[in-house]
Amino acid sequence: TFPLSLSSGKIRSLAYSTITRKLISTSEDGMLGVWDMDAEREETTEWGGSNVCEKCNVPFFWNVKGMWDNKTIGVRQHHCRKCGRAICASCSDQLSTYPRMGFEKPVRMCQDCHSSLTTDDRSPMASFINMKSIVTSLHLVHTLGHMVTASEDKQIKIWDVNPMMMNH
Repeated sequence: TFPLSLSSGKIRSLAYSTITRKLISTSEDGMLGVWDMDAEREETTEWGGSNVCEKCNVPFFWNVKGMWDNKTIGVRQHHCRKCGRAICASCSDQLSTYPRMGFEKPVRMCQDCHSSLTTDDRSPMASFINMKSIVTSLHLVHTLGHMVTASEDKQIKIWDVNPMMMNH
């Protein structure tokens, strides 16, 4: 699977152009994303399961035996979005984008994965526009180069999408 992470808001609408192979998404935080579906992506890593941090071995809060044996309080489990390891907050204190896996916004990573990223790894594979209103529906008429949007603020707009569809 290839998640495309645009925002913290829920996805409200989608449209796909078979001509340019671009996906347009809108979210409830007012963002519109244009995704290049021909971009080479990596499949997301499955998250590991563990009772202890896979980096420093501190027990997670449900690991009562580990907490008892180490005389320590357990911590919350997190996951590195790049490698999938189960890690504690201290071992996953780095944030970065990783567009190849669909993470256009910064996500949690372990220190090893974060330090292995190059500038190319962080290069965006999508573009974003703040619509300043929540788009509830959109319709793409690519043959005309238009997109029609309706928003929660009761506005209907017609957009020229040729510039945003050709920029990738």
